[in-house]
Amino acid sequence: MDEQPEPVILHLYCRVDVAVTDPAAVTGHAVADLRSAGIDWSTEEDDLDTATEELRRDLTASLGSVADITRLVDNIPGVEFRGGHCWAESGPVREAFPAR
Repeated sequence: MDEQPEPVILHLYCRVDVAVTDPAAVTGHAVADLRSAGIDWSTEEDDLDTATEELRRDLTASLGSVADITRLVDNIPGVEFRGGHCWAESGPVREAFPAR
C-alpha cells in the first residue's frame, strides 16, 4: 500500500472587509442559526430569548457568528480545512492580527 506523506501545515491569514447592505437579514440569519443549534440552554448563562435579543442588537456579533471560514479553501485540490478563528469588528482597521 502507498504511504501518504505527512501533510504540510500552513497558516492562512485573512482580513475580509464587507459592506452590510441588509442588517436585518444578517441578524435574522444569525438568530435562525442560534435557534437551530440544538443548544442545551439549561447549561448556559443566558436563555434563548436573551441570546436572540443580544444578536438582534449587535450586528457585529451576528456577522461574526455566521461567517463560515471553513469554506475559504473549498474546491482547492489537496487542501483540507483544519481549523481557524473568525471574528468581526467595526472601527478602524488593525495594523496586525492579534497574537493567539
